[in-house]
Amino acid sequence: MATFKKTVEIPSHAAGSFERLLAQFSAATLELTPSTGAPEFARRLTARVSEMLGARAAVLALRRGAAWEIAALTGPAQCWDFSVQAKLALALAESQPVSPTGTRAGASTKLLGPELAAALAWKDLLLVRLIGSEGEPLGVLCLADLGRQLPGPETQLLEALASHASVVIDNAQLFSRVEQSRKQWVEDFDAISDLIVVHDSKNRVLRLNRVLAEQLKIRLTEAIGCEIGKLKILGTVSQMGCPFCRDVNSSREEHTHPAAERTFLISTSRIRSHTDNEYRTIHVLKDITDRREAERRYRRERDFNRNILNNTQSMILVLDTAGLISYANRRCFDAGYPESELLGHPFTQMLPPSRRRDLAEALQRTLQGLQADALEITLSRKNGTQRQFSVSLSPMRDDLGGINSVVVVMTDVTDAANLQAKLMHTEKMAALGQLVSGVAHEVNNPLAAIVGFSDLLLENPAVPDAAKDELRVILEEAQRTRAIVQNLLSFARQMPAQREPVQINSILRQTLKLRAYDFSNHGVALRENYADDLPLALGDSHQLQQAFLNILNNAYDAVQETRRPGKIEVTTSHGNGHLEITFRDNGPGISHPDRIFDPFFTTKEVGKGTGLGLSICYGIVRAHRGEILARNNPDGIGCTFTVRLPVASNITELLATEVAQ
Repeated sequence: MATFKKTVEIPSHAAGSFERLLAQFSAATLELTPSTGAPEFARRLTARVSEMLGARAAVLALRRGAAWEIAALTGPAQCWDFSVQAKLALALAESQPVSPTGTRAGASTKLLGPELAAALAWKDLLLVRLIGSEGEPLGVLCLADLGRQLPGPETQLLEALASHASVVIDNAQLFSRVEQSRKQWVEDFDAISDLIVVHDSKNRVLRLNRVLAEQLKIRLTEAIGCEIGKLKILGTVSQMGCPFCRDVNSSREEHTHPAAERTFLISTSRIRSHTDNEYRTIHVLKDITDRREAERRYRRERDFNRNILNNTQSMILVLDTAGLISYANRRCFDAGYPESELLGHPFTQMLPPSRRRDLAEALQRTLQGLQADALEITLSRKNGTQRQFSVSLSPMRDDLGGINSVVVVMTDVTDAANLQAKLMHTEKMAALGQLVSGVAHEVNNPLAAIVGFSDLLLENPAVPDAAKDELRVILEEAQRTRAIVQNLLSFARQMPAQREPVQINSILRQTLKLRAYDFSNHGVALRENYADDLPLALGDSHQLQQAFLNILNNAYDAVQETRRPGKIEVTTSHGNGHLEITFRDNGPGISHPDRIFDPFFTTKEVGKGTGLGLSICYGIVRAHRGEILARNNPDGIGCTFTVRLPVASNITELLATEVAQ
């Protein structure tokens, strides 16, 4: 029932008619209640007002959101079609009263427009505004052709009736919205695919959603009031309360629950009821079996890929578009690059300054979609060693095809490069063998003549004895030269040299006698330090003498290049089953240690060296199962050549092993 704030003053001459009208008003207010329903209420309101005031027709237009519609019609207006009603509703909305009294009177042509007024055949209109509790417009009550001017009391009663109708309509619309919201909430609650159950503090079920009810094969109303432990939710039965509650003192909790080869995530929330001071517990049971399986498979694939990347022998980096390292596999860390010095740092910082520009250009080309392969770089590792790497850069694209990163694969090719260098050296030695073979054949002819004529002169009695001593030296050296030529032929033909026990100290003394004259005349000091207990070695004395002589010749030429007095020191020692012969000089040192034994490589002037001496030495020593090394002296003056040969017992064992295989 509406509460009226206006006081109606009744003139004395109209008291009788007003009492009749007031009685009709009281009957109308009793009849127009929210219980009648919105459509019936609108119909009764228009009929009562039209009857009370004697209107030709009455129309009630109500607002529905942003639109207006005709809620009820009386009189001839009931036969109007929908288009006319729509135009009338819009016209009433635009002409609704704005005065404080809430009423507006005027000609229909003015309020509705000539066209619509002619179609309705109305002359005069009285519009009454209906307002909601917040001051918003609810509707307009239109009375057509009253035929008289309403006195003040009747106008006030009409306004009071409109105020009562506004309250009823406002409440009805509010109840409708609340009911619609409740229905929408129930529909949303039942539409959730997860299983939901609500129970009170005594574990009695208050609500189930439709999915859970269908799974339990019961009606929703049948579950209300039942003990949750007896519903066999997820096949679980509990006589001690709720099977899903863990900590009743916690407002929120979460745990997993296995059921029939499935896994559910139980999310629990507890809220206080508004009507009683008890808690309600809401359980949401979500099936996460497929998600857990997907997560497990993802972790298998992720770990598998990570193991592949971490166990590969290549260093793998991922760069962002700015060239910063965003990922590095374990091989990078094992190579001596700490994670803190890689991640987030520019890739070019790993490279020597001389190669940074080339790699930066290759990176830019890769970011444009081109792949860079087989870039050769040398990296200095943290332990000071240098390794050679083959680098490839590949663009990585996102789902839309854009390049978002670059994959860098760095493969250590140091051993392969060394092997290739050895193969090249082998090819050079093969070429040397062919050359030596041809030269040796040409040298044999003059040597044969020298040996032959030397023998004839020695047998000639006319030759003085003093000259014969010199002829014997010539014959001996010629025969040695012929042996050397034969050794060269054997070397070129890959034939094994003669093997017999030899005393290295004796070979060295004989070799030094050949250069003693030159050393003495040119001021080169020669120092010999021989081990007295030096074991025997198996070898060819002529070949070893040739090797030692070539090393001495190089040492002699080296010390002649400096202004300081030349010094050459020859030392022998043994240990660990090997003999060691070192030749140390105080010359300028070796400018290219990595190429010192290459055939035809020489740093001497044209005409002073062929580049074959040390390569021949290398071949002779390797043929004796030994090794030859060259290095610059630590003090920066001169260099040292070291020849290591196995002792006779070790050679015998090695040869016996090779024969057995």
